[in-house]
Amino acid sequence: MTSHREAPKISKDPVADNTDLYAFVSPDKPDTATILANYIPLQEPAGGPNFNTFGDDVLYEIVIDNNGDGIEDITYRFRFKTEIGDPDTFLYNTGPIGSLTDPSWNVKQFYSVTKVVGPRRTGVSTILGRNLPTPPVNVGPRSTPKYTDLANAAINTLSDGSTVFAGQRDEAFFVDLGSIFDLGTLRPVQGFHLVKTGITADDTNAAAGVDATKGFSVHTIAIQVAKNKLTSDGSNPTDPLGKNSTIGIWASASRRRAVILPTNEDGNQSGDNETNAVVTGPFTQVSRLGMPLINEVIIPLGKKDFWNTSLPRSDSQFLQYYQTPELQKLLPVLYPGVFPNLATVTEARADLIAILLTGIPAGIIPGFQNFTGPLQADYLRLNLAIPPNTTNPSRLGLVGGDPAGFPNGRRVLDDVVDIEIKAIAGATLPLVDKNFMTDSAVSLVTQGIPAGNPVQPPNTAPFLSVFPYLPHPVPGYEHSHDP
Repeated sequence: MTSHREAPKISKDPVADNTDLYAFVSPDKPDTATILANYIPLQEPAGGPNFNTFGDDVLYEIVIDNNGDGIEDITYRFRFKTEIGDPDTFLYNTGPIGSLTDPSWNVKQFYSVTKVVGPRRTGVSTILGRNLPTPPVNVGPRSTPKYTDLANAAINTLSDGSTVFAGQRDEAFFVDLGSIFDLGTLRPVQGFHLVKTGITADDTNAAAGVDATKGFSVHTIAIQVAKNKLTSDGSNPTDPLGKNSTIGIWASASRRRAVILPTNEDGNQSGDNETNAVVTGPFTQVSRLGMPLINEVIIPLGKKDFWNTSLPRSDSQFLQYYQTPELQKLLPVLYPGVFPNLATVTEARADLIAILLTGIPAGIIPGFQNFTGPLQADYLRLNLAIPPNTTNPSRLGLVGGDPAGFPNGRRVLDDVVDIEIKAIAGATLPLVDKNFMTDSAVSLVTQGIPAGNPVQPPNTAPFLSVFPYLPHPVPGYEHSHDP
């Protein structure tokens, strides 16, 4: 999936694990852009009594480079603080939670938002909000009987006029994990797979994809900002081909460099262990995310942890993995005879380098670009001058003829798995190599999860039409992971 459990070390530290990053021009407020950074993958909604929360010891950041030089220009920093009302009970709540200040809610979490202009560790910082409440998780109809009201009450306005939310959301990202990681099986075309299961139906019959993330939750940090606060010249761009129209975005999680656990005179741990631990030293990055699926399917296993700790401006060191992705070589092997043209490709994939590392320059797709410059960096690139598509959005984004969608930013409805598989399979190669003929099978390449409609993702309740757009989380009492 896009960044769930994508590297060995961070898979053991879910509270600091970036899962998805979205950035899009707000459909209901087109003078603003919305950025959503998700963390804590595959949350079980019924995960009490210690339900998921943001990490009090984690620094969460959303970073913008608006001039393509690889140096952070604007950073939004989020720090969280948990307050326990009654430490002598094991309960998350001792009665129905009627408001964000209800004493029945025993484990409350608050956060601050700081804007840093310039490099994220040394720039000029301004606190935009303090002691902002998160909503509780959606426990169930007795504990959180009016969850929508609780969630809406946790939407706050910052001192600069931006809108912010931090809390649990439904996992809107959809992916057939069970199939894809079973030797790259795509259920709609599994009959062509090299490895046969011995089960006749599985071997020969096309099948719909199974959404492995259905019914799970994530924790979302969401911010909606006026576009002129994000651009390098302070403008609200209107020309899609304009130099200052595109910004680069990434999100990260960082931890203090050292943790000292308390001990007693015998040298054994004492006290409340992590609660009384001393964390010290500068923050060091442990997770990051720009474009989806990069650390999963582009970066090899031995480099994944290192990639998470690296800065995007140094991503040219990973160029070889973009030039000839492993999945590109595997597809003709796993599906013999299906990708004959792809099997002959030996040159570096200039199309993927552009889409994933620099943005697409002007002149390749008429009227479109999201180029941030020659620097190769893992950014989610958003052209702020391209208006939202509110009438007929395609979940295949630019591949589906919709320039308002991925890889121009990423909307919550975009099927980034299908888009990137098609691109790696050769769908975008003719953009830079007019002599390459895309294999006919590329049109059939899909994970096969049935589409809903533009406001109904396949695995969740409808998307919200207003900020923060991701659906409310599934209640623990009623959730199901059935397809």
